[in-house]
Amino acid sequence: MTSVSPDTITMFGAEWCRDCRRTKAQLDGLGVAYTYVDLEAEPAAADVAKDISGRTNIPVVVYPDASHHVEPSNADVEQKLRELSLI
Repeated sequence: MTSVSPDTITMFGAEWCRDCRRTKAQLDGLGVAYTYVDLEAEPAAADVAKDISGRTNIPVVVYPDASHHVEPSNADVEQKLRELSLI
């Protein structure tokens, strides 16, 4: 079963999801370490993402402070990473 580590960013996504690819590219481009959970490879992890977010939308990005974003814009992600001093 997939679990979320409190000391890293965890992103739940799928390759077919344009927003997931955009957020993943942003994190990669910023050099931010994160754990990627591929919901196509681990379909049961979709339940974990839904439990976190209360929604079925992806990506779900979970931050080390236990907050999360669902389908965040690049600006939302950048603001949160700055708030957490990760960039």
